Amino acid sequence: MPMRNTLENFHMEVNDAFVAEAERLRPELKRERVHPQAIITYAKKGEDWVVQEKKPFMPSELHPGEKICFDFGNHYVGYVSLTLNNVGSPADAPCLLSMKLGELVCEIAEEKGDYQGSISSSWIQEDTFHIDWIPSTTRFERRYAFRYLEITLHETSPKYHICIEDIQVEAVSAVDDRTLPALMTDDPLLARLDAVSVRTMHECMQDVFEDGPKRDRRLWLGDLRLQALVNYETYRENDLVKRCLYLFAGLKQNDGRVGACLFTQPRLQVDDTYLMDYALFFISVLDDYYLASGNLKTVQDLYPTAKRQIEIALAQFDEDLHVLPIEGWGCFIDWQPELDKHASLQAILIYTLRQAKHLAEVLGQETDVQWLEALLTKAIRAAMRFYDPEKHCFVSGADRQVSWASQVWMVLAKVLPDSQNREVMRQALKTPGLVGMTTPYMHHHLVQALLDCDLKKEAYDHLVSYWGGMLEMGADTFFEAFDPENPFVSPYGSRLVNSYCHAWSGTPAYFIRKYFAK
Repeated sequence: MPMRNTLENFHMEVNDAFVAEAERLRPELKRERVHPQAIITYAKKGEDWVVQEKKPFMPSELHPGEKICFDFGNHYVGYVSLTLNNVGSPADAPCLLSMKLGELVCEIAEEKGDYQGSISSSWIQEDTFHIDWIPSTTRFERRYAFRYLEITLHETSPKYHICIEDIQVEAVSAVDDRTLPALMTDDPLLARLDAVSVRTMHECMQDVFEDGPKRDRRLWLGDLRLQALVNYETYRENDLVKRCLYLFAGLKQNDGRVGACLFTQPRLQVDDTYLMDYALFFISVLDDYYLASGNLKTVQDLYPTAKRQIEIALAQFDEDLHVLPIEGWGCFIDWQPELDKHASLQAILIYTLRQAKHLAEVLGQETDVQWLEALLTKAIRAAMRFYDPEKHCFVSGADRQVSWASQVWMVLAKVLPDSQNREVMRQALKTPGLVGMTTPYMHHHLVQALLDCDLKKEAYDHLVSYWGGMLEMGADTFFEAFDPENPFVSPYGSRLVNSYCHAWSGTPAYFIRKYFAK
């Protein structure tokens, strides 16, 4: 579905000192040259495409009209080099070939011409090239994210055909797996989930925490919050979190708003999309960063930006701090199209007010502590208007909708005492027909809510069931969207543009290492 929430009279407010600090923290990317592990063929099986035959990689000849598909054995982000030689006569004309690259086989097998999705088909990794001189080695300048790479030869001259003598990817990432702490667990399923989760983070950690290295290749605040949590339990590259915080604070929207996302290429630029929940999560990222790093200087620098997000958000609430009707795409919460978001946004205000109060306490800002405490009291009192004590659940909107998102966020916000929060979650688990969840992002919050209620078995069961479903589909990295009841779903109307390596899905390692490992 298209995402449009453009601010009127949009402009960017730049803090040069913050941007300079962020650029000082730009990581030097690690580079690794990787060759294919196999040559494969594929076929349709049921609703999906699967690898049919696999043979070892070797130099391979191609005639016009033929194609060949390489399997690199894992997900990589980087730059492809192709070494070609001529077979027969000298190459007396350029060779015309195309490359298709996919994180899953379906991206290779399905045709771009059939695409009718809701976002640009330019995200599909398919390119056509003229190679003027053969023999030669060509390094393609576009960065790709893939496991599978298919080459189709369209034209040579009648006098020659080609041999693919070598193909490789210069894979890039901000992190090195050799620095990763060992996982201590006897549970083989948790070990597999952790490995795929860590690989997802490895691929998304570039010069910033990207949401997805195939798509959208930018820094989203909602993803950053979860990526940072995983980072603290895995690679511990805290300076990359710090860099992203300074970028968001240094490149703000109108009136000091923190944007939903940032571009880092071809220049540093905040997007014109504003999402209230994401803006408030700047507070969360800063508070989590302080708890992980103890870096008080960063809190001192960025607390005014965090505080400003609360001041802006209060316009969405009445004088009693009850959320007002949400217009348009005012907050994200989840891709679930049926979701009424009012209860969730009420809870997210409370959740982030608690963290802002902690930051104010750390800085000794007593006036702000009192202000935030008063806001918390009012916001919690207003949140109780969403609670149905007879059903032990939170409802949202005029139709009193009962959704997973409403239960989860009210529990995370600690609107009720612990015992009642636990009852809310137990009631939700046994109640059929709740408006469901579409993204791993929302499923992450469900697992966290269960853990916060000391429902550890239920959290484990959901973790291995939901993310384990992606493992069963052959995931090397975790997906942007996954519905176990409809595993081929796309928020955009086509799997060709889905991101199959997506940051907000990579959180099992956080849960496993913090709550379940030895």
